[in-house]
Amino acid sequence: MARVWTGMFAAMALVAVVGCQNKVYDENQALRKQNQELQTQLDANRTHQESAPPIVHQEPPPQSPTVAQHNAEAADTENPAPSEPAPRHRPDLGNLKVTEDKNAGTTTVHLPSDLFFDSGQATLRDSAKKSLDKVVAALKKDYAGKKVRIEGYTDSDPIVHSKWKSNQELSEKRAQAVREYLVSKGVSSSRVTTVGYGEKKPVSQNKAQNRRVEVVVLTRGS
Repeated sequence: MARVWTGMFAAMALVAVVGCQNKVYDENQALRKQNQELQTQLDANRTHQESAPPIVHQEPPPQSPTVAQHNAEAADTENPAPSEPAPRHRPDLGNLKVTEDKNAGTTTVHLPSDLFFDSGQATLRDSAKKSLDKVVAALKKDYAGKKVRIEGYTDSDPIVHSKWKSNQELSEKRAQAVREYLVSKGVSSSRVTTVGYGEKKPVSQNKAQNRRVEVVVLTRGS
């Protein structure tokens, strides 16, 4: 009986081994077939690439000067360069110093007293009148209708050799002298006022710079 069971187990083991071998064989055959198909596809792709004509990069034909110029003009028309703001017109005031205060809305022409007046005097020098003629022209053309305030200033030295009693009086008379000249040249008297500050508003430690008359144009409003 023991021999019979032993034989049966041996037969069963043999069948199992044969079954496994068959399964492995079938899997190997399937893998081999897949490899052959992949190899065939790779060979076909390689053959197609080798037989395809090479890609040639061609440069565009050169344009004639007329065509190139036309294309450039068309590009400028489509994309015009940004226009620059027109330069601001500045009145011709000779060599006189001019300052602008946008916050206050004023343009000031500075008249050095040492060039426009003799020491301690309030009479305009003839040599200074040419410069004032430039101011007159600007007031008529560039600042037409604008109000004008003429301000007189002196240094802090007390009056000694002068008919004026004080620096305050001298500054007022010098401002009035400038006003009278502007009016005599056609600037409307209703536009021009005067004020004297004497030595009260110095602008520098240099006394010569403090001796001045300023023509202040009120550019804001009328």
